[in-house]
Amino acid sequence: MADSSSMTLKDFINELSSNSPAPGGGAVAALASSISCALSCMVYNLTVDKKSYEGYDEDIKKKINDNLKEALKLKDEFLVMMDEDAVAFNGVIAAFKLPKQTEEEKTLRSNKIQEEYLKAMEVPLNVARKTLKVYDYLEIAAMYGNKNAVSDAGVGTLMCQTAIESAILNVKINLGSIKNKELVIQKQKECDDIVESGNTRKAHIMECVYSKL
Repeated sequence: MADSSSMTLKDFINELSSNSPAPGGGAVAALASSISCALSCMVYNLTVDKKSYEGYDEDIKKKINDNLKEALKLKDEFLVMMDEDAVAFNGVIAAFKLPKQTEEEKTLRSNKIQEEYLKAMEVPLNVARKTLKVYDYLEIAAMYGNKNAVSDAGVGTLMCQTAIESAILNVKINLGSIKNKELVIQKQKECDDIVESGNTRKAHIMECVYSKL
């Protein structure tokens, strides 16, 4: 199977709708993050050098330009993470296929399964962590971006929270198979904090967006 990020949109959707377990929800979460980030870039690109932009002070102009550069880089990182999610999932599947005839093989297999579940959990958790950063770009886009594109900042904001919560779902389903209970409690707390922080930021930015419609 080709890397998810290099497929055409049509091929990706067709693969997603098939009985293949990957790409799945984890790849979709990373894609949603990339789309959210791309929408912030769109608003910035429709803002730079426009009349309203020229009226801003240099600090705001610098913030817009710096955010655009960072967001362009981050949107591509999310595309890479789409493929990382599939690789991590395939690692879990491969671990379950290891031999289990002897006690030694059973122990090695069990340890490998736990190792791969940890990797599979970390990929979407990293997506969720990084997606929180996208709110920084969307907030400035909503506040100072081209007013004709403020709805795009809004769509990006809605996609941002969807991406976060989608990624967290993929974290939690993997946590259910991890035996280290102390680690599970720690990661669950981080997941809940990320979702709560995201919802707070989403509400603030959407208030700004709606005020300009």
